[in-house]
Amino acid sequence: MSGWGTSSRTVTLGRVQPQSPALRTIYCNHREANFAHRYKGNSISTTKYNVFTFLPKGLYEQVILLEFYRTETGIWLCDSLGISYDNFLLFRRVANLYFLMVSILSATPYSPVHPITNMVPLSLVLLFSLIKEAFEDWVSITLHAYCSIPFLPLACALIDFLILSLFLVWEQRFQNDMTINNTLVDVLQAQGWESLQWKKLQVGDIIRVKQDGFFPADLLLLASTNVDGVCYIETANLDGETNLKIRKALERTWDYVTPEKACEFKGLQCYSAECINSSTKIVVKVCEVQCEQPNNSLYTFTGNLVVDNQTMPLSPNQILLRGCSLKNTDYIVGTVIFTGHETKVMMNSMNVPSKRSTLERKLDKLILALFSTLFSMCLLGAIGSGIFIDRKYYYLGLSQSVEDQFNPSKRFLVIILTMLTLLTLYSTIIPISLYVSIETIKFIQSSQFINKDLNMYHAESNTPASARTSNLNEELGQVEYIFSDKTGTLTRNLMEFFKCSIGGEMYGTGMTEIEMGVAERKGIKVQEAKTSTNSLREKGFNFDDVRLMQGAWRHEPNHDACKEYFRCLAICHTVLPEGEETPEKIRYQAASPDEAALVLAAKNFGFFFYRRTPTMIYVRESHVEKMGKTQDVSYEILNVLEFNSTRKRQSVVCRYPDGRLVLYCKGADTVIYERLGAGNDDLNKVTRVHLEQFGSAGLRTLCLAYRDLAPDLYESWNEKFITAKSSLRDREKRLDEVAELIEKELILIGATAIEDKLQEGVPNCIQTLSRAGIKIWVLTGDKIETAINIAYACNLLNNEMKQFIISSETDAIREVEERGDQTEIARFMKEEVKKQLKQFLDEAPQYFCSPSGPKLALVIDGKCLMYALEPSLRIMLLTLSLNCSSVVCCRVSPLQKAQVTSLVKKGARKITLSIGDGANDVSMIQAAHIGIGISGLEGMQAVMASDFAIAQFRFLEDLLLVHGRWSYIRLCKVVMYFFYKNLAFTLTQFWFTFGTGFSGQRFYDDWFQSLYNVIFTALPVVIVGLFDQDISSSLSKKYPELYKEGVRNMFFNRRIVAIWACFAVYQSLVFFYFVSLSSSTSRDSDGKMFGLWDVSTMAFTCVVVTVNLRLLMMCNSITRWHYISVGGSIIVWFVFIFVYSGIMTRFDRNDNMFWVIYVLMSTSYFYVTLLLVPVAALLGDFLYLGVQRWFFPYDYQIVQESHKDDADSINTPDSQETKEHLTPDEARSNAISQLPKEVSKHSGFAFDSPGYESFFATQFGKYVPPKAWDVARRASMKSKSKPK
Repeated sequence: MSGWGTSSRTVTLGRVQPQSPALRTIYCNHREANFAHRYKGNSISTTKYNVFTFLPKGLYEQVILLEFYRTETGIWLCDSLGISYDNFLLFRRVANLYFLMVSILSATPYSPVHPITNMVPLSLVLLFSLIKEAFEDWVSITLHAYCSIPFLPLACALIDFLILSLFLVWEQRFQNDMTINNTLVDVLQAQGWESLQWKKLQVGDIIRVKQDGFFPADLLLLASTNVDGVCYIETANLDGETNLKIRKALERTWDYVTPEKACEFKGLQCYSAECINSSTKIVVKVCEVQCEQPNNSLYTFTGNLVVDNQTMPLSPNQILLRGCSLKNTDYIVGTVIFTGHETKVMMNSMNVPSKRSTLERKLDKLILALFSTLFSMCLLGAIGSGIFIDRKYYYLGLSQSVEDQFNPSKRFLVIILTMLTLLTLYSTIIPISLYVSIETIKFIQSSQFINKDLNMYHAESNTPASARTSNLNEELGQVEYIFSDKTGTLTRNLMEFFKCSIGGEMYGTGMTEIEMGVAERKGIKVQEAKTSTNSLREKGFNFDDVRLMQGAWRHEPNHDACKEYFRCLAICHTVLPEGEETPEKIRYQAASPDEAALVLAAKNFGFFFYRRTPTMIYVRESHVEKMGKTQDVSYEILNVLEFNSTRKRQSVVCRYPDGRLVLYCKGADTVIYERLGAGNDDLNKVTRVHLEQFGSAGLRTLCLAYRDLAPDLYESWNEKFITAKSSLRDREKRLDEVAELIEKELILIGATAIEDKLQEGVPNCIQTLSRAGIKIWVLTGDKIETAINIAYACNLLNNEMKQFIISSETDAIREVEERGDQTEIARFMKEEVKKQLKQFLDEAPQYFCSPSGPKLALVIDGKCLMYALEPSLRIMLLTLSLNCSSVVCCRVSPLQKAQVTSLVKKGARKITLSIGDGANDVSMIQAAHIGIGISGLEGMQAVMASDFAIAQFRFLEDLLLVHGRWSYIRLCKVVMYFFYKNLAFTLTQFWFTFGTGFSGQRFYDDWFQSLYNVIFTALPVVIVGLFDQDISSSLSKKYPELYKEGVRNMFFNRRIVAIWACFAVYQSLVFFYFVSLSSSTSRDSDGKMFGLWDVSTMAFTCVVVTVNLRLLMMCNSITRWHYISVGGSIIVWFVFIFVYSGIMTRFDRNDNMFWVIYVLMSTSYFYVTLLLVPVAALLGDFLYLGVQRWFFPYDYQIVQESHKDDADSINTPDSQETKEHLTPDEARSNAISQLPKEVSKHSGFAFDSPGYESFFATQFGKYVPPKAWDVARRASMKSKSKPK
């Protein structure tokens, strides 16, 4: 990325980079003292190059790095220089390096072609690649690629032009940087605020930021205009979360609001002229910050503020990060601690990991095969030349002194030099425009088709689909495994308080979607529950029970427990209230939807949280004794023990107005139960039963507990807490250890149950993807009961499946855990997991014996998965998992999600896709071949790390079955067509070599050879890659089984390559021998025989016409763009040859081309040959395609035949197939993205496609082998019965 000091390889969101052991000491408001530390300035640059680094970095990346980028030394140098070693862009591809080498060879005396004819196409291809990269990345431009060819004199002018034109694109990012760097901010100068540019800020400066302003650097909050030093910030630029967060200054610095007061905050004890007024001399205080070194962790900070030798601990609550904005606060005063590229947001600037598709990797193998073919052709020709060269051919003048390449006395040297000559002559066998064509197609597919598909547009959130990279379009058509998060991905992440358990009593009368699904599976008829007249409904609260609502809880036998329960909900949280302090108009800003739902529940139960300060929480409580009466109660918040993924709980120590000290704690049931005190066994058991029932209903559960604290106990503990909070090393660990001291001997209050409903269309989508042969794994942190029921609800599991469950919740494991010996627990659990894996592996084969056997499903929890992922058990887990149709992993950590994904990706070598919506899904998303981010309610971390972003899980259906499948088929056709046309063209030159004594004589003119790929055959193949469509989008979703063709890679394998190669060889023989033999008996209008350039021009004309017509034969649908591109390419060839052969200048290398086309076209031979050669060349293709379609059809061809009569209607918005797959909103709007209307070229076939029964029978679990002889019978019967 920017600058030389950051590495886009090592920076990973949320992972703290290794830091220097030394701490950073900052002297506040004292530039001279900080100058000695040489802290970085606040100017930032997001351009990759500047004037000084352009040449060295470009040369290094493209020349040196290419040789050893995979070595440790290369990686280390990449990191040191801030160069992305994953992204070589242009010359990282071996084909481009090959063309560079050919361009160099063409400049030698041994080349039969002029050097400019190789350099110009290469330059055009690289120019196009640069423009595409610049446009897609907007400024990830790759000007440095041209630094690799400065020694090509004829390309210098073109390079200058490229640099100048692309500088205009680079300048836009540069202008953005300049705008940001020159933004003004108030800085404390001489007892007053002065406006200063952001780039001039330095570490230690004291600044003022006003409301709605952005923080120019990472700041330590000193004071705020709000009460008690509180300010509110929005972090959307960091994590996408729009809810406001609270930051609080240390009490010692609250009064530094005015410049006069802030002037006292000085880094060194001194007499300062800046702080002396006209009549007094002020001794400023010694103020310095001791903190950690710059790092990329957004959510942690360790440091101390030292004021007059008094040390006060700092936490993330006092830090304002660059990129955040100030809200609901007039202004704040802060001191700068990290600047420029050392700020946390800049250190989190990272590239999405560079991923290459499977097809592209296979394409590399095809290119290597072409290299082998090229080497064999050159070697054969070189050996033939060494044998042929002999002085007996006196007419060749070899008896005299000749150049080394034709000297019979130096045959070995002749072979070597002829190899170099033939290498340049046959260079067209490698398609120079292949990569740029593929990149163009992919880019347009992603930017125009995927991003603008209204079927993947979510109207409710105004979120379209977004392809964040175009490298993986075709990979979407070959996915075999999907790894999905649950919350926010399969579910809506819109939490509603649904049920609860208080004091051993369960409350809540509603039924969840999961419960209804369970009842339906059991055949129980469910009646719609009637809501009581007292029920309240609002977003986040969907609870109904007359025993608790409208203050009725006061009459419950456990009303004291109810009161404690509601107070815990109202106090133990980090929610911020907004708006008017009335229940109807207040809004809650919460870090998670769960917290907001719990606070809303407290409000609806009569405990209305309406205000908070850094030290107080205000709750308007319903009077316990008197119905309808309320009282405002203020609770002093003494300590907050925050939630994290390790603790899985949150605690608050508060003081009641009467002095009572209480610790309220809420968290996961497993964590809370471990910390419960003795007694209350009956309550604990009953609540555990309720928790299991909630989990079975698919509800998210938390346990609530409390503990009364003695004052002396609290004071003793608080000292340890303050000490741990002041620690600069291992602060988080020490705080957790101190929290353990007080979070014990808890008294259980009850449990909450929150419903997170499934997203719309998830069950149907999963069912459709399963029919497509895609296996879906759910990786979730929920309990095993919740996960299983969610899996049932979304059709991932069903009663017909054989379920293998590996759980740590067994009696045997619980018995071992009760002993408390961790070593014994680990040993026993590993043995249990191994035993179960072995048992299931032995049991699984019996279900594969019969075709009607049940499908398999595996359910495993996080504890067991930890042991199953160990090297000794990993293979067993993988083998069992691959035999299962569905896998559900419960209670898994983010790391385990990534490990499971990598296990299948690397162990099974299957194409994987991960989809999630939260920061905990980032590692899983980046570990898979394809990462999908859901634009949900948990921020944008998953989207920022993804390859594609969608708003709803159901959009996977369109993304994979439509766009993925189309992209795969189109790009396979593009690659094979390039392979075919270049092989056919080059082999004509190869056959000519046999008639020239292997001398390296050219058959075609230099410009014919150079422009063949980049002009005469370039556009039609791009049109095919964009608009070819075998079936409509609606049929693609109606017959998801068609997707299996991509999974099996049926359109790009060795058999397909061999077939195209055979036709290329056949056509090249027709091109060369048909034209050369027929021309030997033909004469021009003057009665002269045709010469070499006449024959080669005739042959080249036939090649251009034939390969363009062959492209039309491979199309499934033909639009006007196909006709325009194919016809235009042929016309461009004729225009070129008319001009080229009609003009001769003194710079021409060959005057033999003069007037050639005019001589040819004056004879009937030209027109007869132009008619017969393409027909003869394409006859074999036509017969093969007919036989293949009739007797050995692909599945999509069967669907084409079955729907050929409604070909005109399958793409209309009103078609039945389309309506079945649209949401009501989409159906009403009829906003369906369609490609240009095509006419099927197969609609005139008067026979059914073979395999008709067999294909559709497979959709119902039947197998019917196709019978070729039935095809002819059906065809004849149909033609006879056809109405006249």
